[in-house]
Amino acid sequence: MSEVAEMLPALLVAVPILLAAVPIVLGLRLERTGWSVAAVTTTALTAATVYLAAAVYETGRVVHVLGGWGETENRPQGVGIELVADEFSVLIALLVTITAAGALAYMRAGGPRGNTFYGGYLLLVGGLLGLSLTGDVFNMFVFLEIVGLATYAMIAAGDGPESAVAALKYLILGTVGASLYLIGVGFLFMATGALNMEVLGEAIPQIAEEGGSDLTLLRAAFAFIFVGFALKVAQWPLHTWQPDAYQHAPDGVTPVIAALVSTVSAYALGRIMYNVFGPEFLTATPYLTEIVVAVGAVSVVAGSTLAVIQRDVKRMFAYSSVSQFGLVVAAYGLVTQTAFVGAVVHLIGHGVMKAGLFIAAGLIAVGYGARTVDEYAGLAKNRPFAAGATALLLIALVGIPPSAGFIGKWYIAVGAVQAEAWTVAAVVFLSTMLTIAYAARLLEKMYFTPATPVESPHPPGPVAADGGEPAGRDSIRRGSPEAVSFGMLAILVTIALSAVVIGFAGGAFFEWLEPFTSEVFTE
Repeated sequence: MSEVAEMLPALLVAVPILLAAVPIVLGLRLERTGWSVAAVTTTALTAATVYLAAAVYETGRVVHVLGGWGETENRPQGVGIELVADEFSVLIALLVTITAAGALAYMRAGGPRGNTFYGGYLLLVGGLLGLSLTGDVFNMFVFLEIVGLATYAMIAAGDGPESAVAALKYLILGTVGASLYLIGVGFLFMATGALNMEVLGEAIPQIAEEGGSDLTLLRAAFAFIFVGFALKVAQWPLHTWQPDAYQHAPDGVTPVIAALVSTVSAYALGRIMYNVFGPEFLTATPYLTEIVVAVGAVSVVAGSTLAVIQRDVKRMFAYSSVSQFGLVVAAYGLVTQTAFVGAVVHLIGHGVMKAGLFIAAGLIAVGYGARTVDEYAGLAKNRPFAAGATALLLIALVGIPPSAGFIGKWYIAVGAVQAEAWTVAAVVFLSTMLTIAYAARLLEKMYFTPATPVESPHPPGPVAADGGEPAGRDSIRRGSPEAVSFGMLAILVTIALSAVVIGFAGGAFFEWLEPFTSEVFTE
């Protein structure tokens, strides 16, 4: 393994966090340089992550111990900061960097432009990469807080009091979730004396076998950690922050937080469940897997049902995310290799699809003036490329093969059958039917309902591309074709096509994750 590959995990986390100050400093002398700094940084991060993924594929996991503390014999067991790139984490890191870079193509014309915003954007990317690559449960809390603080600021960047209220709600509930997680970490440390995930993964089975008070601490730790992540991943009934946050965040912000923030939190939950506690602890603890599956299954039904009755498109997609993440949590609770791979595939696919759908919603709002389902009437005639890409993403979300939505649901359903969890298999089918219900509403409006004077949106006057105050020559008129740039449309079409391409990669995902799953499920 090359020295460059060994340093990459640390650089991927440190570089965006350090460069987050650059747009703010440059803003003292220059205006609107933040986008350029963010674009160069995220492009370089994408290239570095691809290189790291290649190294993982060739040589296996890459571990970087900060400060080289792991090289000393006096290092206490399980203490120290490690960053780990393996088959699981590097997939999420690729999703983060590619999405972060791609979303900037939309933000160039359709997103916030302030230098401070892009400073927060780079801080968010660094936090997400840290959350993806950390090998330490306490530092996972640190990165959760970095991600949370950056997300609060980005949601509050929207216009109007609704954005501020949504950000405050996310701040309060997100802090509660992180605090519950930290309490769980405290119980873990009390029971094991370790914080390193690998050491914890070795110590917990021994404690579970011996029993006693330490086992009670472990069960309490899992309970607090799971509830904390259930809030972060927006599982019903702890989901209430997500619809408001997604609806009232700026159109350029929503694709990023929808595709990445809860997705990486769901990844972190899977990492804790399988690398720290392990399948044996999960299956041996009474009612644990049943509770996890029940939380996920109820979230699937509740989220899909609430999505069906929404009129605002962004709010509909937000409730859809509650449902889709419910599938992932339920798959985690099945504790089978096939269901776990399905959960990972669904995480990747959902991140891609939701990034595309929220970019489409923002693009249509800017270029057509439509934000509600009724206002999408006649969209296919007036905006054929935007409507076509949106339709393709909706079909993928339903799970029509070949698409990203199908392959993830397929593996989860197969894993449910293997585990004889017939309720989960039924929930997968029911979620597909409910997804068809709200997707069909949009498709029917776009392609089969002519626009009427009542349904047609009424574009306001000139507004800035970031939705703020008019900005001179940068002002645009919502509802006009010139409001949508080529880059905005190109990134939407690219994401829609990617959602189909991922559907053909099911076998590749299984092969890629095989070293990780074999180690986890055979121990």
